[in-house]
Amino acid sequence: MKKLSLLLLTVILAIGCQQKGAERYTQKSPEIETVKKLLANYNSQSYDTSMYVDTAKTYYNTKDNHMSPTQTIAFHKQNEANYAARGFLDKDQEYEMVVTDDGETWVNCWVDWEATLAVNNQKYDIPIHLTYQFIDGKIVREYGYWDSSVLVLAFQEAEAQKKMTNQKESDEHGHSEE
Repeated sequence: MKKLSLLLLTVILAIGCQQKGAERYTQKSPEIETVKKLLANYNSQSYDTSMYVDTAKTYYNTKDNHMSPTQTIAFHKQNEANYAARGFLDKDQEYEMVVTDDGETWVNCWVDWEATLAVNNQKYDIPIHLTYQFIDGKIVREYGYWDSSVLVLAFQEAEAQKKMTNQKESDEHGHSEE
């Protein structure tokens, strides 16, 4: 009886002391902090590729055409001239980390991006979904999805307005010389 009790106690302790498996879902992790730092860097225009592996691939609103980390930074810098101000908001942003059945680590975030366009000084708020795959604490893939149609329309309207203004000025100069 004593041996049975000792065996039973050993089994219970062994089961109780087994290491807990990795969390499959969390809202607090080093990977989430990396994504938050990445977005803060974007906001401050202090771009840094050290969070990515050299071979990382970024896909924005596409599943076919990717950019390297260096190309992604160039993409952001090229777009800077379009905005009087822009950045991800701090309030009401959601982050989660999941480990898939295949053991892949992904961070998903749903964030609001706000920008004031330089061409019309109007403010726009666009919800964005970003997802990042991590291996050994580094980003290997990034996907970003958002609806930029409101910005495209604003740029088109500004371009049309500019053409009309230029045409009007051209017509006025042409008539004043007669």
